[in-house]
Amino acid sequence: MSGGAAPRALAARILDAVLHQGRSLKAELGAHLPTLPDPRDRALVESICFAVLRQPARYQAALDAWIPRPLGKRDQPLRALLFVGFAQLDPLGLSAHAAVAETVEAARLVGRRHQAGLVNALLRRAQREGVPVAEMQAHWPRWLRERIAADWPEDAEAIFHAGAVTPPMWLRVNRRVQSRDAYLPRLEAAGIAHAVDPTLPDAVRLDVPVAVSVLPGFADGAVSIQDASAQRVADALPLRPGARVVDACAAPGGKAAHLLEREPGLQLVALDIDATRLERVRDSLRRVGLANHARLVAADATRLAAWWDGEPVDAVLLDAPCSATGIVRRQPDVLLHRRASDLGTLAAVQAQLLDALWTAVAPGGVLLYATCSILRAENADQVAAFLARTPDAVLEPLDERFGRAVQVDGRYAGHQRLPGEDGGDGFFYARLRKGG
Repeated sequence: MSGGAAPRALAARILDAVLHQGRSLKAELGAHLPTLPDPRDRALVESICFAVLRQPARYQAALDAWIPRPLGKRDQPLRALLFVGFAQLDPLGLSAHAAVAETVEAARLVGRRHQAGLVNALLRRAQREGVPVAEMQAHWPRWLRERIAADWPEDAEAIFHAGAVTPPMWLRVNRRVQSRDAYLPRLEAAGIAHAVDPTLPDAVRLDVPVAVSVLPGFADGAVSIQDASAQRVADALPLRPGARVVDACAAPGGKAAHLLEREPGLQLVALDIDATRLERVRDSLRRVGLANHARLVAADATRLAAWWDGEPVDAVLLDAPCSATGIVRRQPDVLLHRRASDLGTLAAVQAQLLDALWTAVAPGGVLLYATCSILRAENADQVAAFLARTPDAVLEPLDERFGRAVQVDGRYAGHQRLPGEDGGDGFFYARLRKGG
């Protein structure tokens, strides 16, 4: 990383927007990272932002202990900058000299010249004493902590811990180009350390993430970035050549691309309610050479007349809108934006999608319900309620590759993976078969 005050100042501005103005981290990074010409600076900004948002309560505890009077609203940009400095020291472990000196200089760039001395003093104290340790769940909303403790009483601490650590980088090798095993020598030649999971035939794990620009074959579509748990969707939905398939909430397109990489002869319709997000699906398919293998439709999946021709389909993939509580380590600002009241709204949308899409499934066909949530209300309880109101639906058992079997009232209701298990994100899977 090239360092300097400018990327640190930019990280502080992004964090101020996310922490104090309710902005999306993904949107802020997307808007501001392209302004930095050096990819090392972009990587530095991104790593600082993620490090801060995975443990903001820890850095606030340092300020509470070291500043006699709490920072006010007018000092929110200073608070963000101090968090930037703390994160460089721990957990990123950057050069203490550079972290302190360049962050002090960044204070001038963000209009805090008069507080540069305070920044210097606090960062030097953090360097001497270390940043105080805080409980991993301290920055999780209380209502969500209570939900997780109720749903996963024996796993709650591990879930909170997983949300605070940097996840591995998972690659998906495009088997239309070459097999996973044939791709590995290309990583070795590039000096990229890697590992494989025998239960994931297309996946490669990088414990030390790298820029996509250095991945062999990325630009040509030979490999993509996709978490292990998301890759398991294709294993839960084996499809024959020529099958009619609907990916009902397709953006950003990774799962549609994976299905087509395995079986390019599918008749696949990729839906998304947001036309802008649907362009990301188009870009994903274009990069892996499958742009002409799917029909993309911007439509509300619950409004069948907007996209369905009335001919029953063989399979539906419903990766439903959800709380995203299984991917906090990848989207840490979820904890800032999510509200308890969101769950009722999300559960209602999930139920509407299940009921509408089930209409389009042919007798003997399947619907795979998946979420990146770890909350039972969105997962096992949702599936149990659907089965209770849908006489022609049968839940097919999955195996241990998909995590742990979960039950509702003593009956199987799907499989759940929790964050960090085998290096993957939190994810839920339920495969429903329609009676003939």
